[in-house]
Amino acid sequence: MGASILTPAGSTAASSPALSLAGVTCTFADKADPGRRYTAVRDVTLAVGAGEFVSVVGPTGCGKSTLLNVAAGLLAPSSGRIEVFGTPLAGINRRAGYMFQTESLMPWRTALQNVAAGLEFRGSAEPDEQAHAWLKRVGLGGFADRYPHQLSGGMRKRVSLAQTLVLDPDIILMDEPFSALDVQTRQLMENEVLAIWAEKKKAVLFITHDLDEAIAMSDRVVCLSAGPASHPIGEFAIDLPRPRDVAEVRATPRFVELHQAIWSVLREEVLAGYRQQLAA
Repeated sequence: MGASILTPAGSTAASSPALSLAGVTCTFADKADPGRRYTAVRDVTLAVGAGEFVSVVGPTGCGKSTLLNVAAGLLAPSSGRIEVFGTPLAGINRRAGYMFQTESLMPWRTALQNVAAGLEFRGSAEPDEQAHAWLKRVGLGGFADRYPHQLSGGMRKRVSLAQTLVLDPDIILMDEPFSALDVQTRQLMENEVLAIWAEKKKAVLFITHDLDEAIAMSDRVVCLSAGPASHPIGEFAIDLPRPRDVAEVRATPRFVELHQAIWSVLREEVLAGYRQQLAA
C-alpha cells in the first residue's frame, strides 16, 4: 500500500471537515541564535472529518505538537489557514478539547474538582454532577475526593481524559497522552478512548511517536518528515474493522501489512531525526 491523499471520513465534497489546516507554516526565532529563524513545519495541509480519528506520526522534534497547538488556536501560524467546521479560526479553538502530554491537573484540587473546573469556568449548571458522571465513565467514580498525588499515573490520565471530555468538545486534540504509561495501562487507556470515541463520534487529531498505537486506533495515519521544515510525506487509510482491541488487532495480518507499508515511508525520516539529535 502506498501513500495517498484521502478524503476525510465523515466528510463529503459538500460538507466542511471538522478541522482543516491549509498551507500552514510555523517559523520561530532560533533559541540559540535569536538572529536566525527556524521553520518547524512548512506548507502543511491536513483535514480531519467530523467523527474521524486521525493520527500524526513522525520523528522526534518534527513539529507534531506545533501542529496541534495551531489546531488549538494556542499558536498562530506564520502563514496558512485554519478552519473549524468551515469557519476561519481566530484565537482559541472553542470547539476543541486538548489533552496534553504533560500533567495538566491542578494539585490543590481533587479529581472531582479538576474535572469540574472547566464547567465552572463556563458557568455550567451542576458541574459536580457532570464531573462525577465522567469520573464514573472512566472508572474512577470511587476516587472523586482524591488529590492527584494520591492517584497512580494511569488514574491521573483518566482524570485528564474526563477533564477534556466533560466539556463535550466537537474536536479532541491529544498530544502523546499515554507515552509515560506502562504497556498494560497504556493499552487500557487506548481501548477506553476508542470506546468513548465510538460512542460520541467526535473528530480526533491524535499525536503519537508510536506507530503501533497510531495504526491500532486510527481511521487514517499521516506521516511527517524529519525537521526542520517538516511536512506530510504520506497518508494511509487504516481499514481494520471496528470495534478494535488495541492488543488483539496487532496480531492480525492486515495490521502487519499496514505497519510495513507505513514504516517503509517513515524509516529514513526517523533515522534522519535521530542523526540530527546526535549532532545537536
